[in-house]
Order: sequence, then C-alpha cells, then structure tokens
Amino acid sequence: MEQFLKCCLIRLHKIQFLVIVLGVISIGGGVECRKARKYERLEYSAINCRSHSASITEFGGVGDGKTLNTKAFQAAVNKLSQYGSDGGAQLYVPAGKWLTGSFNLTSHFTLYLHKDAVLLASQDIASWPVIEPLASYGHGRDTAGGRYISLIFGTNLTDVVVTGENATIDGQGSLWWQQFHKKKLKFTRPYLIEIMHSDNIQISNLTFLNSPSWNIHPVYSSNIIMQGITILAPVTSPNTDGINPDSCTNTRIEDSYIVSGDDCIAVKSGWDEYGIRYGMPTKQLVIRRLTCISPYSAAIALGSEMSGGIQDVRAEDIVAINTESGVRIKTAIGRGGFVKDIYVKGMTLHTMKWVFWMTGNYGSHADNKYDKNALPVIQGINYQDVVANNVSMAGRLEGISGDPFTGVCLSNVTITMAKKAKKYPWTCNDIEGTSSGVVPMPCGLLPDQGPEKVGRMCDFPAETLAIDKVVLQRCAYTMSLH
Repeated sequence: MEQFLKCCLIRLHKIQFLVIVLGVISIGGGVECRKARKYERLEYSAINCRSHSASITEFGGVGDGKTLNTKAFQAAVNKLSQYGSDGGAQLYVPAGKWLTGSFNLTSHFTLYLHKDAVLLASQDIASWPVIEPLASYGHGRDTAGGRYISLIFGTNLTDVVVTGENATIDGQGSLWWQQFHKKKLKFTRPYLIEIMHSDNIQISNLTFLNSPSWNIHPVYSSNIIMQGITILAPVTSPNTDGINPDSCTNTRIEDSYIVSGDDCIAVKSGWDEYGIRYGMPTKQLVIRRLTCISPYSAAIALGSEMSGGIQDVRAEDIVAINTESGVRIKTAIGRGGFVKDIYVKGMTLHTMKWVFWMTGNYGSHADNKYDKNALPVIQGINYQDVVANNVSMAGRLEGISGDPFTGVCLSNVTITMAKKAKKYPWTCNDIEGTSSGVVPMPCGLLPDQGPEKVGRMCDFPAETLAIDKVVLQRCAYTMSLH
C-alpha cells in the first residue's frame, strides 16, 4: 500500500510539473506574440472621422520604392468605398516609399499618410491615363487635346480627406519638366491632386514635392479646407503653381509654405470663351498665414484664366520673400469675367520686383476664337497694412484702354526701395482709385485722401464666411502594423 501511494505521488508531481511547464510555454508564447504585434495610435483633425480603417499593406502594397502599387491603392479604395453609408473608411499608408501611378478617391473617405511615408509618382509616362480637357478651358494647358490624369484624382465626391503627419507626396517631376521643355509631351502634364465637381474636401498636413505641373487643383468644387501644406519645387521648374482654386466656392487656405516655379496661389475660373460659357466663378476664398518664395511669379495671382469671374477673396498675414510680386491681377481683352471685392490685409514683403501689379495685357489665349469685345471688369481691389523692403518698383498698375480698373484702394503702405530701384516707383494708366498713408507717394490716379483716412479705408470685411465656421473634429485610431 505504501509503495502504491508513492507511485501515485510521483505521477501527480509529474502531471503538475507538466501542467506548469505547458502553462509557462503557453504564457511565454502569448507574451512573445503580443510583443511581435505592434500598434500605432493615430490622432489628427478632420472634417469627419471614420468608422472603418485598413492599411495599404492589406491589399498587397509594398513600400520599397520599387514595387508599383497602383493596383493596391485602387483596390483598397474600391473595397473601402462600400463603407460610405456606414461611417466611412480610412486608408492608412505606413512608413515606406510607395511607388504608384494615378488612383481615384471615393466619398466618405480619408487617405492618411504616416510621417515617414512617401508617395512616389511613377515616371512611366506611357502608363498615365489621359482624360478630357476641362470644359472651362477648352483644351489642355500645355498642348491642345487631353491631359494626363492627376496622381490623386477624384470627381463627383463628397466628404474626402487627404492628410498625414507632414508626409510627402513626391511627383518626381524632373522627367516631365524635361519633356515639356523639349516639347515632346502629347498632353498636359498631371497635377499631384485634382478634385472635381466635389463638396466637403480637406487636404492638410502634407508636403508636396516636385510636381510635374500644378500641385493642388480643386475645380468646380465647394467647401474646401487646405491647411498645413508645404509645397517645394525648384524656382526654375515650369508651371509648378502651388494651390489653384479654380471655379470653387467657399474655400479656406491657411498656414502654408510654398516655394515654386510659378505663382504660390493662383486663383482661376476658366479661359476666354470657354470660361465665359461655363460661367462658374471662384468666390468666398480665404487665404491666411501664407509664406511664399517664387522669384519669377506672384505670391497670390488672380487669373489670368478668370473668365468665369473671381469675387470676395480675403487674404491676410501674407509673407513673401524674393518673390516677383505680392498680389497680382492678370487679365486681358477676350477674358471677359470679373475680379472684384478683393481684400488684402497685412502683407510683409522682402525683395520684390513689384509690390502691386495689375495688368490688362496678359495675352495668352486658349485659341484665336476669343471674343475681342469680351472685356474684364476689375473693381474693388483693396490693400491695407503693407510693409515691403528692397523693392525695385512700388507699383505697375495698367488697366485696359476704354475699360479702366476701378475702386483700387491702398492704405497704410510703407515701401522701402532697393538701392538700384527704378527711377519712377509707380506706373499707372487706365485705373481709378484712392490712397492714404502710402510711401512712396502713389501716382496721381490714386489721389491721397490725407492722414486722417489711414486705417479708415480699404476696409476688410467684418462678417465671417461659412468656411471659417467649419470646426474640425479630433479623430483617433489604433492601427495594427501587421
């Protein structure tokens, strides 16, 4: 009996030992598994948060800078589009270099890029789809005919967010620029982002690098917020405009830094007879806290394609360094349309060719069919609180004979001329307006109203536009990195 009990105890101890060992293995394995699975918490502000989220890696995406991910991006967007009526979806792009051609967005959708993510645009020109020219332009900007689709494209959408942690979208534009200069391109160069016929759009906290042409082009759209944007391109690169709101209503651009080979912000609304016929203006546009470097172009350009009209533009806290001009109006006979109710407050300018530049002889036309009786209306152009130094010429203000630019107002402007400045700081013809507190004294067509009018002219609108009432939500997600 005693021997039997000893055997039972030995077996019991072995079983207990085995259970303990298995338990340790099991627990150890579980801990090791949890250590292997990594998570990242994302927090950002957006017009809307999403109920569903997925990573591009779940659709076969490879961020090695060599694998082409066009099909992966489009498959991901197509899959996530099914959640549009169920709280929408977010596509997460983790750290890596993601080579891709053009892909389309969908509604109720967020494209989110990790801070170390880089989207690289494919340089295989033959693989870029070609789409129809914009109706308000008649044909492509570079060549007659079609145009290469943008890298990130969307049309007839609502509620779209493209954002990140200052991640990079690299257009690898050098090849395109070379082909453009050699006149070897069959179609107009692509942009980095183009959103058409859409509503409730946000593009934020991203760096756009070396675009083949324009960087960000919202067109025929409304309720757009663009903020925290950095745009970089060589100052000699052709037509690398920064942000081009085009026939858009209720748009907000803020807290952005742009170095480019063309206008930092170019406000547009169609070209000659095509823009007149389309008849869709850009209006209710807010631009604030912009820093621009563009030695051959403007910080903000209104036109030259403005045939659908531009109205109610409010720009404030603008800094331009080594930039050709501050806010420039570009138009011509044949443009038709209008530029009116423009308000600029608080410009700080360093090293400029012109502080104020308005021209009615910008002769680039879509074709030779334009109406020579289509004269633009330029009126209600207001500038206040401007400081500029190292300036070659204070102002070049040139309207159109028989069609003067009217209601030009300058107040509280101090311009320090460069050592080798032009002999005459102002050139004015075919304009009408007033001034107060402007140094050097402007031309006689802008008579000074006396020091008592300083701060009481060229008033910035007091009422708030609808786009400034939009408050972004705080979104948070936990993303598995495997």
